[in-house]
Amino acid sequence: MPLTPAIEEPQIHESAQGPRVTPAASRTAQTPRPVPGPRPAAVPRPGRPGPARPAPPAQRAPQAAAPGPVPAAPAAPTTPSVSASVPQVQLIPASAEGALDAAEEAVDLLLDTGRAPGDILVLTTGDPHPWAAHELSFGEESYWAQHDARDDVFYADAAQVQRAAGRPVVVFAANGGPLDAAAGALPVALARAGALLIVCGDAQQINSVLGAGV
Repeated sequence: MPLTPAIEEPQIHESAQGPRVTPAASRTAQTPRPVPGPRPAAVPRPGRPGPARPAPPAQRAPQAAAPGPVPAAPAAPTTPSVSASVPQVQLIPASAEGALDAAEEAVDLLLDTGRAPGDILVLTTGDPHPWAAHELSFGEESYWAQHDARDDVFYADAAQVQRAAGRPVVVFAANGGPLDAAAGALPVALARAGALLIVCGDAQQINSVLGAGV
């Protein structure tokens, strides 16, 4: 009878203590891992735009005050309207013998920069341009019909400037002829130019003519 209780006591204590130690250690190792969990709680702190929201209504108030000085705008359109009605004048110094060549170079430059051929009128005070002499050989009716078509650069005698219609650009070649004729045609050429007048000739003569005409 005394043998049975001695066997049961050591078996029960050893088996109960052994397995309980290992899961306890494993559980304690698992519990510190979720410790970084409270970090998401810190995320909403920087995301609290509560105090920043009252700032936008303060910006809206100065915007309402900005339209106050709008009445200053009507003064702007008056300035460009005056400058748009006056064509620019460009002088290319050249002798009477080289004025026509200078005019041709000016026309080539205008076309290269995108100006339409029908926008250009070339006037000569001396010998006519070879194109004009050729077209006039077929009669003045067909010659002036090309002027009215406005499909290409038109060359005319400065003495006929009154008959020529205005174009955005007028190139005036003082390549000879009476000085009085050039002096009378140049102011008309200026009136025919819508945006730009290019004068090729003697600088002193042109300046004296423009000073007298304008």
